[in-house]
Amino acid sequence: MKKLIEWLRMSNRWKHLVGGLIIGIFAFGWFTAMYAGVLTAGALEYKDKAYGSKWDWIDFGLTVAGAILGWLICSWL
Repeated sequence: MKKLIEWLRMSNRWKHLVGGLIIGIFAFGWFTAMYAGVLTAGALEYKDKAYGSKWDWIDFGLTVAGAILGWLICSWL
């Protein structure tokens, strides 16, 4: 568990996951959750690349996965 928490703290990965969750919760369907999640993840990673950092596919994937998970949580309620 300690390693997972350390991994999530690296590169603010937990913020990507929580941001994706929020996007998914407020989405009206699976398509809008995916669309908004992918666009947001792409914009975040483009911003990082534009400021000299590398494109991080893990952060991209966590944002999209958070959006899917948020939509799943909201659709089951």
